[in-house]
Amino acid sequence: MKIGLTGGIGSGKSTVAGFWQAAGATLIDTDAIARQLSAPGGAAMPAIAAEFGASMLSPDGALDRAAMRQLAFADTSAKRRLEAILHPLIGAEARQQADAATAAGVQLIVYDVPLLVESGHWRARVERLLVVDCSEQTQLARVSTRPGWSVAAAAAVLAAQASRAQRRACADAVIYNEGLSLAALNAQVLTLAADWRGPNKLGPSPSTL
Repeated sequence: MKIGLTGGIGSGKSTVAGFWQAAGATLIDTDAIARQLSAPGGAAMPAIAAEFGASMLSPDGALDRAAMRQLAFADTSAKRRLEAILHPLIGAEARQQADAATAAGVQLIVYDVPLLVESGHWRARVERLLVVDCSEQTQLARVSTRPGWSVAAAAAVLAAQASRAQRRACADAVIYNEGLSLAALNAQVLTLAADWRGPNKLGPSPSTL
């Protein structure tokens, strides 16, 4: 069973991903893969350095994510150029991890993909799509408390992502993560895990939890 997990920045998607992992799923985190690829010595760094120059590199040779974020806000082509480097490498690593999990007999794989709806091709690779949703006001409040983030920066990222309506329209299920305790959020994940693991439950069954 392959599940796609997505949600806007600050929605609580990473927390939900952790609950899936605790429920026994193998988690393939594409954002973590991207960080690995753009870390010091990462496979993407030679191409990133060649494309963007030393100004986008941190002193240790990694991608300077804050500098890249600022460049992407100022130059819309920068984001596309970075994605052209990273996305094929992310896809290859995700496939390798999924193949390894399948060979090991794993029964449930969750792909944590922040831009799943935007990318288009990911939907065909999963049997279910779960969206974690909350109000934009809550997203802004959560993200702006992170180190190095401002409300303006968070708002710019929200504007560049798919809308809440677009994500919900693609979903087989939606968890509305607004005012939920961690226990309540985990309970919803466990309910879905029990439902979607069933051998006869792979047909359409859109729901909102």
